[in-house]
Amino acid sequence: MAAEPEEELAHAEVLELFQAALARLVQDPLLCDLPPQVTAEEIGSQVALEYGQAMTVRVCKADGEIVPVVVVQNASVLDLKKALRRHVQLRQARQGGVQHLSWKYIWRTYHLTYAGEKLADDRKKLRDLLFEVSDSELYVEWTFMIKETF
Repeated sequence: MAAEPEEELAHAEVLELFQAALARLVQDPLLCDLPPQVTAEEIGSQVALEYGQAMTVRVCKADGEIVPVVVVQNASVLDLKKALRRHVQLRQARQGGVQHLSWKYIWRTYHLTYAGEKLADDRKKLRDLLFEVSDSELYVEWTFMIKETF
């Protein structure tokens, strides 16, 4: 039996096919809130949110912008900071903004607060803060000490 010749695709063609399949995937009602240039991580987060394995934390910046960030149910303050970092980096890349931010500087200069209390302990579980809010959403303020840089 003769084997069928395998068709070789260039990297750009494979990437184009993948992006087209991803665009069709995000038309699903479950994933329709995601941007067209969605990442696998964003899809995983959205699915985890729908299955109750994750929660949305709404981070309010000093300028009033509310940034929805998805974290796992047992996330810590450090996990929230990492998710916020990924969110900002993706947004900057999509909008063509600053590509490199010094997160060490940002977390030394700015801090997250909840109900007026600074979230200083990176190991503290966000679930411990949910005693007075709904089970799926948490509202955290991102307090800026000086002029906003991004």
